[in-house]
Amino acid sequence: MRNHEVTERHPLLNSAGELAEPGWSRHLLQEYDRSTIKAPKWRIKEWDYYLVLNREFAGAFTISDDGYIGLQSVSLLTFGDVPREHTETVLNAFPLGRMKLPSDSSKGTTKYADKRLNMEFSVSDQKRRILCRFENFWNGKPFECDITLEQPQMESMVIATPWDQKHAFYYNQKINTMRADGYMKYDGKVYRFDPRTDFGTLDWGRGVWTYDNTWLWGSGNADLHGRRFGFNIGYGFGNTSAATENVLFYEGKVHKLDDVTFHIPENIMDKWTFSSSDGRFETEFVPVLDRSACIDLKVILSNQHQVFGKMTGKAELDDGQVIEFRDMMCFAEKVHNRY
Repeated sequence: MRNHEVTERHPLLNSAGELAEPGWSRHLLQEYDRSTIKAPKWRIKEWDYYLVLNREFAGAFTISDDGYIGLQSVSLLTFGDVPREHTETVLNAFPLGRMKLPSDSSKGTTKYADKRLNMEFSVSDQKRRILCRFENFWNGKPFECDITLEQPQMESMVIATPWDQKHAFYYNQKINTMRADGYMKYDGKVYRFDPRTDFGTLDWGRGVWTYDNTWLWGSGNADLHGRRFGFNIGYGFGNTSAATENVLFYEGKVHKLDDVTFHIPENIMDKWTFSSSDGRFETEFVPVLDRSACIDLKVILSNQHQVFGKMTGKAELDDGQVIEFRDMMCFAEKVHNRY
């Protein structure tokens, strides 16, 4: 059944190490347990990624244990007259689960520390906190932040899809429309987030991936006359015959979309368009900044284009209500990885 919704709590994997129930859900109902995975440790990928964004600047924060490599990164982006971004990454060889990332996004602490980088993601009392201190972040100067995201009782997008390979699966949660408060500081300048207008998103993932993958992902949040609105769209994450991860978020509720297509121009900085098979998500996207990165180590390849820009269009909720928005700051990306 296309877009099958999982509604009961149960273990994510069965005794054979395969997904017990491929599909999507509004909460993290399927219970992830690393010890039940049948694939080798070096193929297991676990990550927490936060993006905190407004019309003028953004911060992106990743803590990950990808089996044979760990990748910890921080990005500072500004969207002024001359848009700029800088990303610093710390790589770790063969963490193989020793980072002990939590098995549930709703509790525990995700953290990383070495002589240069201290970063921690914590959860408590319907709030999420991002703490970071990165020495010699850029031009010999440090970066730091203390950001709080509000997470009242709200639905999220959760997807469990298999890859077409034994014991491989993708388990992912996107939590959008979390109001952001706090600051980032770099080079004597303080970047403050205002919870009336600014939002954070969590991309929480656990799974076993195949070696060569290309995916597309887009996400955004906005305050529309005091109401929280957001979207998550994407494909390329395994076999989506059971469900896609295309949803709208409105005032704490998820509204499920069918297929969404990214129409990407040859010049990635030209205008994009997005369309949906059910006609419920029709938008235009004007790029402002391409956060591009390419690592080619032959066996390991990562070619990323995370494009930030302004989206204008309309989206239809499950009850038929049409939400119109203009120049909403968001991002859409195309990523090719071999790892």
